[in-house]
Amino acid sequence: MVAHVTKDGLVIPRRLLRGIKRVELRRGKNRITLFPADQVDPIAGLGRKPVTCGVPDGSTQHDRHLYNGKA
Repeated sequence: MVAHVTKDGLVIPRRLLRGIKRVELRRGKNRITLFPADQVDPIAGLGRKPVTCGVPDGSTQHDRHLYNGKA
């Protein structure tokens, strides 16, 4: 899709933004990227509700615990 930039900016068709209320714009080298700003990134929530498993070094030795000492 090609759109023309006017003196007022650029119009992005609503159908391309279905379900999105706000966007974050990031400008890079030869590129402008739109990110949905109203959606929560699930990666940002990792570690907020840690689980206790009875292993004191689980965060540092997780591979060893997962693979029965064969890390």
